[in-house]
Amino acid sequence: MGLLSDPQCRRALSRLVLRLNTPLCALSYLAGLGWFLALAFPPLAPRTYMSENAMGSTMVEEQFLLGERALSYAREFAGHKKKAGGMPVAWLEKTMWSLGLEVHKQPFARTLPFPDEARERYMVKGTNVYGILRAPRAASTEALVLSVPCSEGPHNNQAVGLMLALAAYFRGQIYWAKDIIFLVNEHDLLGMEAWLEAYHDVNLTEVRSSGTLGRAGAIQAAVSLELSSDVVTSFDVAVEGLNGQLPNLDLLNLFHAFCQKNGLLCTIQGKLPRSDWDSLPAYAHSLQTLLLMVLAQASGQPRGDHGLFLRYRIEAVTLRGINSFRQYKYDMTTVGKTLEGMFRKLNNLLERLHQSYFFYLLPSLSRFISIGVYMPAFGFLILVLVLKISFWMGGVGGGEREPHPSFPQEARPGLLVLVPPLLICHAAGLALYFLPVLGQRVATQHFPVSESEAVVLTVIAIYVAGMALPHNTHRVLAGGSSDRGWMTLKLLALLYLALQLGCLALLNFSLGFLLAATMVPAAAAARPTGPK
Repeated sequence: MGLLSDPQCRRALSRLVLRLNTPLCALSYLAGLGWFLALAFPPLAPRTYMSENAMGSTMVEEQFLLGERALSYAREFAGHKKKAGGMPVAWLEKTMWSLGLEVHKQPFARTLPFPDEARERYMVKGTNVYGILRAPRAASTEALVLSVPCSEGPHNNQAVGLMLALAAYFRGQIYWAKDIIFLVNEHDLLGMEAWLEAYHDVNLTEVRSSGTLGRAGAIQAAVSLELSSDVVTSFDVAVEGLNGQLPNLDLLNLFHAFCQKNGLLCTIQGKLPRSDWDSLPAYAHSLQTLLLMVLAQASGQPRGDHGLFLRYRIEAVTLRGINSFRQYKYDMTTVGKTLEGMFRKLNNLLERLHQSYFFYLLPSLSRFISIGVYMPAFGFLILVLVLKISFWMGGVGGGEREPHPSFPQEARPGLLVLVPPLLICHAAGLALYFLPVLGQRVATQHFPVSESEAVVLTVIAIYVAGMALPHNTHRVLAGGSSDRGWMTLKLLALLYLALQLGCLALLNFSLGFLLAATMVPAAAAARPTGPK
């Protein structure tokens, strides 16, 4: 701090940064990539641990023995679904009533902006059916959810059967302190979003639903189950939600703990964990798992129905049963015991899951990378922009600072000069956001194109019009040939980029890091030399 307070030291440091700017930028960029690649090493990825005291032990005696009954329910459900040509709503209501649940159904409809690829339809109609098991030992203030998507064809029939068998078993227990909701949702994400919006009395996606909606308590956690086989060889857990949201790490640790207790193989991103963490193949395996998670999180798409729960501050995961050609196979009884153990532990929660991490990366199910460890990788990439900003400030700034020899000595441009190009850029962004949808109906009425083609053509037209932006921008800068004007515009563009990437990385690290890794080199290497 004493050196930085000395004006001569600050000038010397400024000259050093200007002189070695390019090597420092390259070194910072390589350091960011190197830090990210090193995240898969064990010293930077410690073992996971349970932070919530109420879920710190798996010492519960699971007694679920209704595996055959689950398969019987699955066969009945498959037969009635085939007969009805869709979800057998009446059979589900009758079966849930016979199990002693409080049954409700929710018809819903959603108008799609584009026709779907399967049936070329604009209107999607469906019905969600769910039963509520009221807690015998507490008021209906809190709830847990076990959801199963009703998919077309023979998929997920076993998941519905296991859910009904678990409902029958849970109905006979007296230790429940939270309501348990058994939900069968139609049309996957559309049905789940319709149910969540109706349950929380909001309307975010213009889904129309009808019928009297029964409610339980505030939902604390949810598990979405997907099974399409009578036996499973492993369970794959999906954690990525909408816009890269992740559930609390303790929920994932709970699933992993009960899989280990019952001998179930569990995977993430389809990758089994390895025990030899010190070998080079193990590092490559962990890095591959890490990269798959980064790509999945950066896409912003939920990898299961659980992803929609996260936007309502409900911790949730999706469990997918995999039946491959591995030697060891597990029946419905073992799977049911695992789910029973998870729900019994979640039943012990006194408050929402909050003690563990919400921002993390997973090279495997047994190890995690916290936000304090992976953010320096992004910080090194942003440092490249900071160094370039200081470099261009050396060319634009005046005063007592000694000018850099590569910068010509011209009059400093005014800030009003930068207003036209900024307005043009923001107008182009707003056009890309609004015009494709607004022009959709106009294009389909006057031209022989479909809705999706109209949006694509509008976007292409805006991009083609934007190609004239560099040619026209130099006309509004000082004199049309002012290098200082271009330097000022470059400086402002770097500030915009650094700010946007920084805000994005706080919300979705994977997307922010991938954009920084690709955009920072181009932004740093581009030199403003007139209209070129």
